[in-house]
Amino acid sequence: MKKFIIGNWKMNLNVHEASLFVMKLAEGLPIKRDVETVICPSFIALQPLSLQINHRQMKLGAQDCYWRDSGAFTGEISATQLRGLAQYILIGHSERRHIFGEDDREIRFKVQAALRNSLTPVLCVGETEFEYDEGDTLHVLNDHVAGGLLNVGSDQIQDVIIAYEPVWAIGSGRTPKPEEIEQAVKIIRTQIAHMFGKNVAKNVPVLYGGSVNLTNARTILSVRGIDGLLVGGASLIAPEFVGMVEIAGEIAKQEEIKNE
Repeated sequence: MKKFIIGNWKMNLNVHEASLFVMKLAEGLPIKRDVETVICPSFIALQPLSLQINHRQMKLGAQDCYWRDSGAFTGEISATQLRGLAQYILIGHSERRHIFGEDDREIRFKVQAALRNSLTPVLCVGETEFEYDEGDTLHVLNDHVAGGLLNVGSDQIQDVIIAYEPVWAIGSGRTPKPEEIEQAVKIIRTQIAHMFGKNVAKNVPVLYGGSVNLTNARTILSVRGIDGLLVGGASLIAPEFVGMVEIAGEIAKQEEIKNE
């Protein structure tokens, strides 16, 4: 299966800085048929970067969208407006859930909006530190997956990506143990199987996000069931991000040889 390396730049870099960084990134970023490399800059940088990047080398993603296609919603940007600029949209990121109060209802509407506008939603799911300590990871992941995919049709699920990002790991320098990540992936795929069937569940890409860097990327990408990384701060360090793409390519090639 293809690997995904998605860089979430969050609220960093102005338009000029974003352009310079992409130039730097492009110098070393390999083009690999088995790795999809995606960068998610701020909204204002999407349009100029869409003209600048080599689309064979990297794709663009948005960090969010509003679920209505148009209307009197001051300050919002719809998936309809992003169509043609971005190919991916991050939806339900923990910062959207916990800082801006987005709930599963709003998140599933956004997933639906992305799909009807031919964009790939990257649905982010994950437990807080309190939920992790209380042993509630199973229930949280089930709720997030079921809630986010409730309006998705059986003919659309193949266009969805899931990103497991434990909230307690984001920006903390802490990451779950490989066996914990593998267990979380099993929970996610089991819930998808309940909703869409086992064959579908096997083929939905599941990524990991949360304090990912070049040091731990290989270990995480080697976890059974993980199909890529959602990278935060390290995506703004060109050598680290390029290195993760290269590692993903190596692992994808090894898996391809193994499955022949």
